[in-house]
Amino acid sequence: MQRRRFLEASILAGSAPLGAQAPPPPRETEGGGTGSTSYQVKAVIERRQPGKPHQGKVLAAIQPHCDDIPIFAGGTVLKLVDEGYTAYLITVTDDSMAGSGATYGEIVLKNEKDTIEVGKRLGCKDSLFLNYPNHNMDAWPIAEMRARFVFLFRALRVDTIMVYDPSALYERNPDHYVTARAVEWAAAIAGSTWDYPEHFRIGLKPHAPRERYYFARGPQLVNRVVDVSAFFEQKIAVNVANVTQGPSGDTGARLRRRLAGQGRRLPLLGNDDATANREYTRHFALARDRARGQAHGLEYAEYFHYIGPDESDVEAYIEKNAVPL
Repeated sequence: MQRRRFLEASILAGSAPLGAQAPPPPRETEGGGTGSTSYQVKAVIERRQPGKPHQGKVLAAIQPHCDDIPIFAGGTVLKLVDEGYTAYLITVTDDSMAGSGATYGEIVLKNEKDTIEVGKRLGCKDSLFLNYPNHNMDAWPIAEMRARFVFLFRALRVDTIMVYDPSALYERNPDHYVTARAVEWAAAIAGSTWDYPEHFRIGLKPHAPRERYYFARGPQLVNRVVDVSAFFEQKIAVNVANVTQGPSGDTGARLRRRLAGQGRRLPLLGNDDATANREYTRHFALARDRARGQAHGLEYAEYFHYIGPDESDVEAYIEKNAVPL
């Protein structure tokens, strides 16, 4: 429990008159919230909501490399945009070390073009590029990265962030864990009046995201399972757009051609490149979504550690028990 909450709970307990309802115990939040301190948490299934319940809210989908959001969180981005979010896709590195090309510059350009198309297919309002050196982010000052994210969260009025889990286990790629840690603390201090006050001289105001969706490649504390079944065909199309670096792109077409050269074929890949790429993505590149969905009685799902709005126990108690003077 946070020290402040312990003191608040103690004060309320000591001041309650006889016969009054006792203050609530510290919460072990199910499915999100910073009140959860136990690994024994229940996973909440987040399903598609009708209408536009998130109209007016802003999502920042943040990725070190151009294939991270499409693979691990593309379905959830599509779902949240469908529910009313305005989304921005933020790519942190220059993606110069992954993909085919004759030079670093050619690889960077091809990945950037792919990412712009990915952003469009996700329904994002814009795609932003921070251009840090690929595979070398652990050599860069994290305070400088954090300052840029604080600026973006305030300028875009970001309500929800989506990024790699800063506490995930066995993450060895420095681009992943450095991005996650810079974003984590930037989201915490963007609402402060004391951090980066120069922003306020140009009209920005303190503004901190209140919701976080953290995804991971390896083990993590999962408390949110997002049903992406209704958006899976779109997610496939998003991943196919990552031709240069992604695990799908034109991989299905290349596999089909290789097998044909051996006098063999996979019926799964169909009779044309577009079908081969789509079905390869569905059955191989995104196979984890099917397995995760089936584990929860769904067709397809994505996993997250979700942290929601931190509602005060004191305010909740007041709202329920306060009486007129």
